[in-house]
Amino acid sequence: MTTMLEVAKRAGVSKATVSRVLSGNGYVGQETRERVFKAIEESGYRPNLLARNLAAKTTQTLGLVVTNTLYHGVYFSELLFHAARMTEDRGRQLILADGKHSADEERQAIQYLLDLRCDAIVIYPRFLSVDEIDTIIDGHTQPIMVLNRRLRKNSSHCVYCDQKSTSLAAVETLLAQGHRDIAFITGSLDSPTGNERLSGYREALERHGVAVRNELIVEGKWTPASGSAGVATLLERGVRFSALVASNDDMAIGAISQLHGSGIAVPEQVSVIGFDDIAIAPYTVPPLASVKIPVTEMIKETINRLIFMLDGGEFTTQPAFIGELILRGSVSHGPHI
Repeated sequence: MTTMLEVAKRAGVSKATVSRVLSGNGYVGQETRERVFKAIEESGYRPNLLARNLAAKTTQTLGLVVTNTLYHGVYFSELLFHAARMTEDRGRQLILADGKHSADEERQAIQYLLDLRCDAIVIYPRFLSVDEIDTIIDGHTQPIMVLNRRLRKNSSHCVYCDQKSTSLAAVETLLAQGHRDIAFITGSLDSPTGNERLSGYREALERHGVAVRNELIVEGKWTPASGSAGVATLLERGVRFSALVASNDDMAIGAISQLHGSGIAVPEQVSVIGFDDIAIAPYTVPPLASVKIPVTEMIKETINRLIFMLDGGEFTTQPAFIGELILRGSVSHGPHI
């Protein structure tokens, strides 16, 4: 690999002169600059971008932290696709860091990107608390945007969907269609999204004077298998339900499979709703009703806001995104219509 010193010898100048030409700092005559660039071309030299950008006080990079337990979620593929495309469109490079399995490791991943001097960072956290994230943002000059988490202090630094209100609206739709005994399969209980969706379910029932029955709530793990297991648990408990809400589509699909296997028709006997409106949802049997989260719009807003901050702009508090229930064949009227 060609070094800067070899370029200098080929151009007949000092190493310091080559450095000044590359960084743009300090005066170098036009003839000398041309000799340096010719030597670079002939030797195939590739400058150390990090060292070069340190002098320019920018690296033209955006950092992205995603905890690896979220890699299978609906957000991840869209997040990576849009983040990469939008940074490329703006002449920047995207660097991905793994937040692994804990708040400490998420914090280390953020620090890793800061140490690499990324101009700005997007984080999609699972374990860091809201207060911890606010403290991290306050402690650094680089803009840090948070996806899918509502911050208390740095509200302009977060883009999120109001999962509680979205879940509440979905359950209210079932109530309006005559359902009262509505079961719920939660997501992982260490997930903020899962907890908010459960909270929305509870509030919808309470608003309409329907008792929240713990025997109708089972814990899931975001997977089809846990959705199937959730239905098996409900049936073992002997509880009656005319509708079921699963905290994501994977669990809803597993739930439908278990219902069919148990001789329970969907939607004639039990209506089913999922979340995230995954690509396969319209093609299940029956087609799965699902809450569509505006993931693409959220990611675009995150990147645009980050670029705006890098250009010196400031944002005020923005309204939360809201999901939309897409009704399909897995939902029908309940017994209390």
